Amino acid sequence: MRELHAVHQSCIDACLKCAVECHHCATACVGEPDAQNRQKCIQICFDCSQLCLLSIQFMARGSSYAKALCELCAQVCEACAAECESFNDEHCKRCAEACRKCAEECRKMAA
Repeated sequence: MRELHAVHQSCIDACLKCAVECHHCATACVGEPDAQNRQKCIQICFDCSQLCLLSIQFMARGSSYAKALCELCAQVCEACAAECESFNDEHCKRCAEACRKCAEECRKMAA
């Protein structure tokens, strides 16, 4: 029998990368001189990171709710990418890229 998580490994990998990039981006934004103007970015990055980690857990155990959660994850990833793209920092660019890739993988998984 194939391990449950192996079926969704590419999505799990994308979610993990996204979670790390989002957490890094939020933390980096807190340290930026204009951090007050980045409150939405900071919040959505932390939300996205947590949702990605939760999605990994649901996929790893083969939860019947994994597809629904991954669809929500894709939506939040898209919103996070859009927010990060409004800033020119390297950490925001990396985060947006990881979010777009994660959204793509989550949509495939949820289909």
